[in-house]
Amino acid sequence: MTRSLHTRRNFLKTLGWTAAAGMVTSAFGAVGAKHRAKIGMQLYTVRNAIQTAFDATMTKVAHMGYRGIETYALPDTVALDHASKMFRDLGLTVFSMHVDLPVGDKRDIAMKQADAYHCDRMVFAGWPEGEKYKDLDTLKRTMEQYNEVAAYMKSRGIRFGLHNHWWEFENHPYGEMPFYYLLKHASSDVFFEIDTYWAKTAGRDPAAILRDFGKRAPLLHIKDGPAIKGEKAYEQVPAGEGVMDFGAICKAGGENIEWMIVEFDEYSKDIFDGVQKSYTYLTSKGYADGKI
Repeated sequence: MTRSLHTRRNFLKTLGWTAAAGMVTSAFGAVGAKHRAKIGMQLYTVRNAIQTAFDATMTKVAHMGYRGIETYALPDTVALDHASKMFRDLGLTVFSMHVDLPVGDKRDIAMKQADAYHCDRMVFAGWPEGEKYKDLDTLKRTMEQYNEVAAYMKSRGIRFGLHNHWWEFENHPYGEMPFYYLLKHASSDVFFEIDTYWAKTAGRDPAAILRDFGKRAPLLHIKDGPAIKGEKAYEQVPAGEGVMDFGAICKAGGENIEWMIVEFDEYSKDIFDGVQKSYTYLTSKGYADGKI
């Protein structure tokens, strides 16, 4: 470190501060460079492919340049230890895991996955809607459960977060949007993974949501399409080919965004083509940082 600083100091003295400062930016890495989130993929996107060709599928994803994976419950055909080793061998960080609400027996399952993946983030996927937000009393009990989970996970060095679909950003009869209620009242140990597409499908502005949630929303799900509720919502397309304004989303989230996570719930064409196009769009626009 001393030698490096000495070299830079002499370099600046020799060339003069004004001229050298601009050269330092390119020669030694961008000074004050614009923040870019890392780009990852939700494993659910390629759920059909990994059923029969897990290794080949993950190799394709890694070679596209993705930096990491967010997992979901593996199919029976893929062993946890094998998946974990494969991710490590391919240089894919498991930066987050989608899990069932980790209570009771499901907590042990989630902890086993976290240990295998060396992962310190756990996200309750939130599906299906169920009745957890049906009225204010139920919402409060749900929140208390989330707080308990977050406290336990924190004691184990794991951060606990919540993922949305559309109903978390709809007005409920008690006059609250569930995620806004949780933002105001849940423990600060609970973070939020904002699915920007489902928020848009609920009729909300994802950029406004990110401004409101700030540092509480470090992870974003990125998908595109018509963002119309019902079956039309699943007519998804690669990022940049639908109605989503990712420029506004990235500007609003700014340095709070740690990972932009490409996901397709459905795609009528070749899924690898869709995943590649989303990667190319997000990285070429400077919205996310990949390996290529």
